[in-house]
Amino acid sequence: MRRQFKLFLSGLLALALLAGCSLLPDKIDETKGWSAQRLYSEAKSSMNDGNYKTALEYLDKIQARYPFGRYAQQAQLDTIYLQYKDGEPDAAIAAADRFIKANPRHPYVDYAYYMKGMANFSRSDTIIDRFVPTDRSKTDTATARQSYNDFAELARKFPNSKYAQDAQQRMQFLHNSLATYEVHVADHYLQRGAYVAAVNRAKYVLENYSRTPAAADALSIMTQAYVKMNMPQLAADSLRVLQHNYPDSPDLPKLNALVKGAG
Repeated sequence: MRRQFKLFLSGLLALALLAGCSLLPDKIDETKGWSAQRLYSEAKSSMNDGNYKTALEYLDKIQARYPFGRYAQQAQLDTIYLQYKDGEPDAAIAAADRFIKANPRHPYVDYAYYMKGMANFSRSDTIIDRFVPTDRSKTDTATARQSYNDFAELARKFPNSKYAQDAQQRMQFLHNSLATYEVHVADHYLQRGAYVAAVNRAKYVLENYSRTPAAADALSIMTQAYVKMNMPQLAADSLRVLQHNYPDSPDLPKLNALVKGAG
């Protein structure tokens, strides 16, 4: 009997809780009835204050309530920027892709292409900063390469864009950084006695990044690897190319002595 009474009280309590919850007022949306202009004004104010998440909430409301107005497209562009600034590169890239697909002829579509490159550029952390890992041969360069491709697409499709010059400069930086990374990988192999791998990586630099400063380092590594493999003629050939193209290389005295000793 006592147990049944307890069950009865528990049931009453549960019903009371459910009834109480149903009586709680819904959260009031203070933006209800706001115009697109007011929502955008608040979004810009939050953006300027560095409150990116609040700004994104206002922009989302614009797109939901006024999807066909002029503020909607601007909200989409601002969303790309805010996702990028808020440290959400994947979200920024997705937003940029959506805008490009929906508005291929928009006068500011070049900005969406540019921000795709910027999002991947920020995510790559610049290749040089990633030389810390012990095994540099395993460092991921995919985002840096994707950033390069994004900027290249912008420069190709919109050569007169106000973002084109900056994109080209970042492409040059990424190109040099990727070349430097490949040299570090080649040196990684050289220091560990993987001489064939070192030569192959150095050749890759010469074939793909011949106009970068890293090419001289690649020739130096190649010369050292050939000496270690007891291939004096190939070592002399690579040294000759280094001397011809980079007569001021600081490695020349050491390499000359190394090749002479091997011969």
